[in-house]
Amino acid sequence: MMVKYRVRDVAKDLNVTNKEVLETLEKYTSKPHKYMTALEEDELDIVFEAFTQKNSMESLDSYFAEAAKQKPVVVEEAPDVAITPEKSTAQQTEKPAPAAEQPRRQAKQQAAAQASRKDGLPAAQQTSQKAQKMQQTKPQQQSAQKQQSAQKQQPAQKPAQKRPQQQTVHIETSGTITRPAGRIIDTHASHVELDRYDEKYDRLASEKLKSTDNTVKKQKLVQKSSRYRGKPHSSRKETEAERLRRIALERKNKPITVQIPDEITVGELATRLKATAAEVIKKLMSLGVFATVNDVIDFDTASLVAMEFHAKVKKEVVVTIEERIIDDSEDEDDNLVPRAPVVVVMGHVDHGKTSLLDAIRHTNVTSMEAGGITQHIGAYRVKVDGRDVTFLDTPGHEAFTTMRARGAQVTDVAILVVAADDGVMPQTVEAINHAKAANIPIVVAINKMDKPGANPEAVMEELTKYDIVPEAWGGDVPCVPISAVKGTGIKELLENVLLVADLKELKANPDRAAKGTVIEARLDKGRGPIATVLVQNGTLHVGDIIVAGTTVGRVRAMTDENGKPVKAAEPSVPVEITGLDDVPMGGDVFNAVTDERLARELVEQRRNKLKEEKFNARTKVTLDNLFEQMQEGEMKEFQVIVKADVQGSVEAVRQSLEKLSNDEVRVNVIHSGVGAISESDVMLAAASNAVIVGFNVRPDSVAEENAKRDGVDIRLYRVIYDCINEISAALKGMLAPKLREAALGKAEVRQVYRISSVGTIAGAHVTTGKVTRSSQVRVVRDGIVIAEDSIASLKRFKDDVKEVAEGYDCGIGLTKFNDIKEGDILEAFIMEEYTE
Repeated sequence: MMVKYRVRDVAKDLNVTNKEVLETLEKYTSKPHKYMTALEEDELDIVFEAFTQKNSMESLDSYFAEAAKQKPVVVEEAPDVAITPEKSTAQQTEKPAPAAEQPRRQAKQQAAAQASRKDGLPAAQQTSQKAQKMQQTKPQQQSAQKQQSAQKQQPAQKPAQKRPQQQTVHIETSGTITRPAGRIIDTHASHVELDRYDEKYDRLASEKLKSTDNTVKKQKLVQKSSRYRGKPHSSRKETEAERLRRIALERKNKPITVQIPDEITVGELATRLKATAAEVIKKLMSLGVFATVNDVIDFDTASLVAMEFHAKVKKEVVVTIEERIIDDSEDEDDNLVPRAPVVVVMGHVDHGKTSLLDAIRHTNVTSMEAGGITQHIGAYRVKVDGRDVTFLDTPGHEAFTTMRARGAQVTDVAILVVAADDGVMPQTVEAINHAKAANIPIVVAINKMDKPGANPEAVMEELTKYDIVPEAWGGDVPCVPISAVKGTGIKELLENVLLVADLKELKANPDRAAKGTVIEARLDKGRGPIATVLVQNGTLHVGDIIVAGTTVGRVRAMTDENGKPVKAAEPSVPVEITGLDDVPMGGDVFNAVTDERLARELVEQRRNKLKEEKFNARTKVTLDNLFEQMQEGEMKEFQVIVKADVQGSVEAVRQSLEKLSNDEVRVNVIHSGVGAISESDVMLAAASNAVIVGFNVRPDSVAEENAKRDGVDIRLYRVIYDCINEISAALKGMLAPKLREAALGKAEVRQVYRISSVGTIAGAHVTTGKVTRSSQVRVVRDGIVIAEDSIASLKRFKDDVKEVAEGYDCGIGLTKFNDIKEGDILEAFIMEEYTE
């Protein structure tokens, strides 16, 4: 079988270009070729024949005249032969061809002899090279023959040493170069002493290796029988007991060092000790510990076992993902700079906390709250005597105890608002306890000094019962009489707040990754999860990757309390951020990290841990609590689903409802979440026979239709008092309200008109029911109740009308609320009396 002879090899041997060979093949054959195409025997014959005819000479005189022009170089030990380096093929070892191929080889040698005249090579030599390349059948044989560099030549010539470049031989008569005599290896003979030939290369290789430091010694392979030579024939195989004793002795002589964490499985310990699990279990049994290979043992037990194996024990420090991506290192004093104080306003409901904050920042927020009660935490940043101060306005109702506790954890100074006419109330006591638990200094603001029944002395006397001693009475708590409505005493109050804050020497390091607390979080239909965060240390930038509890994300946008975009937030700055993958819990600590992959892995771990905690929190039936579980089975359960506009309200409503449980009925909140009431909530309520409680949210159209179809009761509230009182009365069997809400219809705002003399007019289309002039209106945006108001004007074209039916357009003007936007839903309803 002939080896592959490619086009480029033919061109190289004939000293022509690939293009010439390809053109010749294209001329005489129809098969397309490329320079890497392997030629068949008939194609080779065509190429040789074509170039033989092309390069043919009339006589040998022309050939010798051409060869005489070359510069002679005489080969060693051959004064009549010279070698001139040119681009030609290297000499290769020729192997005797089989007898069947001799006629074919002779024909090709004659053709190549004529073609080689152009190259200046002897025809016999070049033809020999062609035949050698075509007759090689194995690449390994070719490489071995190249290493030998031996080739049988004519008797008149001796082989030259192999050179890196190809050579052309010319006949010369003078100018000899003396070179050392070379050894000739006749590879055509039947017996070749290859060992003697390899000695030279072994010697050269060993000399080269001696010159380097990395000396590789040759390993002598011996027969398997000689390995045991010299040993007595009576030697027997090592027993298992002897092997164990030998291994124990080796461990004792060369003790190993193992690292053991706080907890480790028996199998992992055996692997680290380079022992079997059975050996480790045997040692544990000797220590009085019975464990299987998959059981977990503590560090002390594992250390005792390791010492039994004569191993040195080191405590393995497990670096968690939190430690890798969250920097909790302490700041150097040189890196700390003063920061603005964070002040929380606390006190009993309706004692004037929000009114005080309004007086400080000269705004009016109270009118926007339902019933004048603050429903969730707000964070604001104001200027006080040219200094920045951050205020947190927390709700005062007892249902928001948890939210107020979270507010107290992140603040530096607490303003305790006490009404001068009411005095200390239950929520006032709770606020005092929270401030003391968080070790926060208190500044008392005795509000409503403008009221006729104001008695600040009585208030201060009541405060002493709770270890709040005013400065005027020799204590350390400033008590400042104020009037939030008239604005009196506000300046003195703020001066005392700044004085108390300066005593604490508040500092932070802005030149590090941000860390802070989530104040509030909600789900926006258009913007996704939104969180109000307070940066406590470091600086938060747009684009930072943050981890907040079981949520993770990249900060896409930041805005301040006025809605203005912010690029960076330094310590004590509250901002509203977007970009999280879920709604975080209020009070969660957030950290800015650099590795997003590890951050998502950390969040996944936290979520799994939370699921396990919830699963383990379920009470399992045991002999100890069997009777208790049986009694609990006779107890009725009131299933509730809670949905609210913000996470803090969800927690507050949930805790308030669970507190309503009594000996007869237990309130069980089976699901709670942020956002509008959805179809899945109605499906869950129908399957579990639950009541849906919505706080500041509305159901979407599909959920509302499904609720009517399945008979699911949806209770919607805007003030938490009404929610708690109504459900409490229902649980006690005394629910008999005299008023109820009757829905009239819905209108969708299609266009908004702003008229200077009138205000904002909503161009609306009545989608269901009707809208009457005397009805009240609830403004719903993305499923969240924005405001409740009454209708100031209702028109069809330019005419005032009493009502507008379904399918008609109308203009609606509200009494107070003017921030109407396209897409808002106006729900018209009336309150009607009824008797059962």
